[in-house]
Amino acid sequence: MKVLVTGGAGFIGSHVVDRLVQEGHQVSVVDNLSTGKRKNLNRAARFYKQDIRSSGLDRVFKKERPMVIFHLAAQVNVRRSSEDPAFDAQVNVLGTINVLERAIHYGSRKVIFASSGGAVYGEQHVFPASESHPTYPISPYGISKLTGEHYLAYYHHMAGIGFATFRLGNAYGPRQNPDGEAGIVAIFTQKMLKGDQVLLNGNGFQTRDYIFVHDVVEAVVAGLSPQVQGIYNVGTGQETTVNEIFGCLRKLTKSECREIHGPEKKGEQFRSSLNASRLQEAIGWEPTVSLPDGLMQTVQFFRGKN
Repeated sequence: MKVLVTGGAGFIGSHVVDRLVQEGHQVSVVDNLSTGKRKNLNRAARFYKQDIRSSGLDRVFKKERPMVIFHLAAQVNVRRSSEDPAFDAQVNVLGTINVLERAIHYGSRKVIFASSGGAVYGEQHVFPASESHPTYPISPYGISKLTGEHYLAYYHHMAGIGFATFRLGNAYGPRQNPDGEAGIVAIFTQKMLKGDQVLLNGNGFQTRDYIFVHDVVEAVVAGLSPQVQGIYNVGTGQETTVNEIFGCLRKLTKSECREIHGPEKKGEQFRSSLNASRLQEAIGWEPTVSLPDGLMQTVQFFRGKN
C-alpha cells in the first residue's frame, strides 16, 4: 500500500516508517527537519523536505497519491505553545488542514492522526481517563491538537474519508530528542550520562502515563485496519511521577546528580493517565514493554551515542 508519513524523520514518526517499510508498504516521508533528523530516515522510504504548511505539499501528493496518511508532524512543545500560540496554531491547525485538503483532493482513503492523551483532557477528574472524559485543554498545544481532531471528524462527515485518532500518552525511547524542553526521559538520560545536573520543574510529583515508543508504533500502525475508526487512547493506565523517573534513571545511568527542583511550568496538567481498553477491545492491543525495561533500553541507546 502507498502511505505517506508526515514527521517521518522525527522520534515517533521514524519508528512508524521503519515498521511500515518492514511490512512491505511503499512509504514516502514529509518532514521539514526542524526537529526531525536525517539520520532517522529509512533509506527505503522516499523523502521530501517539506513543511506541512507549504503549498509545495500539493506536489508531493500529486506525485505519490498515497492511500493512507500518517499525520505525525506537529509542534509538540507545550511550553512553546504557551509562549507563541500563533505559531502552534499555524503548524498544528493550519498545517493539519493543509494535509487534510490534499488528502481529500488526491483520493486518500484514511488519515491516521497523532493527538495527545494528556493535553486534550486537561486536568483529569477520573484516572485513568477514557475517551469519553471531558476535554478541557489548558495549553494552546492541547487546544490545537483537539482542534485537529475536530477537523478530522469534519472531513470524515463532509467527504467520507476514514480516520483514526490516537491520543498518545508520554512516549519515550530511542531517538527521542534530548535537546528540547519536552521529553524528560531523553533529557534526563543524556544529562546524567554526560555528568550534567538535572533540574526538575515543580515539586516532581506531577504524573504522566509513560509508554515505550515501540508500543506506540504497534497501536498507530494498527490504524491501517479497517475496523480501527474513531478516537483511541494509547497508554498504560499507570501514573508515574517525575521524581520516580528521576530516581530510576539515576540508578540506570549511575549518576551522582542531586535532586534539584525549579519553578513549575505553566500550561502543563498535574496528573495524567489513560484508559486504553477501547483499543484493546478493537484489536487486542496492549502495552508489552514495562517502564523499567523501556527505561533500560532508552539508556542503552543514549549510552551508545555518547
